Amino acid sequence: MELDYENGQIILLNKPLSWTSFDVVKKVRNILRIKKIGHAGTLDPLAEGLLILCTGKFTKRIEEIQAEEKEYTGHFTMGQTTPSFDLETEIDTNHDISHLNKAMIEAAARQFEGLIQQTPPLYSAVKINGERAYTLARRGDSAEIKAKQVEIKSFVITGVELPLVSFRVVCSKGTYIRSLARDFGEQLGCGAHLSKLVRTRIGPYELSQALTIDDILQLRKKQTENESHS
Repeated sequence: MELDYENGQIILLNKPLSWTSFDVVKKVRNILRIKKIGHAGTLDPLAEGLLILCTGKFTKRIEEIQAEEKEYTGHFTMGQTTPSFDLETEIDTNHDISHLNKAMIEAAARQFEGLIQQTPPLYSAVKINGERAYTLARRGDSAEIKAKQVEIKSFVITGVELPLVSFRVVCSKGTYIRSLARDFGEQLGCGAHLSKLVRTRIGPYELSQALTIDDILQLRKKQTENESHS
């Protein structure tokens, strides 16, 4: 696999759990010794899956790639909420879920398909007066974040084993699945948080095509061997 990083390359990477998107960029930059590299679309540390890296001249394509629709799979945990809408923060409320059934859950999911107004989490990278919202949240400050229009193109419930609800979502740029978890729980009257998230696709780029960090290390090893033999 010969790659011309300086002229421009798209690298599909399977981001490990707990890594930040910046961690991945830094690691790949160091392994492959690439001067110019960036990522197209941040993944939260607690999310896994497809992260697209652009190198060299292809960094000009980052905005174009970020604008593509996204596909995610994951789990909502029903009946429990957290301030961050995911597992970054501790559970702060518990609610009865004995009234829930599969038909209700599937019907609620259909209510979110199409153009919707969504408020990003305070624990997010949204900027408020020049400061990242998550910086305010972790400092204990509160702030008002304005709702914005996003599109949920498909919201399919793929499994119900309460308290877990498994899903697949296809959505527009800027959609927060954590906010969808919060709103979904409110719709069903019991609260919910996002307990697992995997990005499986960005536009035409699939997670199944992505490399792991170990693959990148092996790639560098082969390149070093080739260089020593040339």
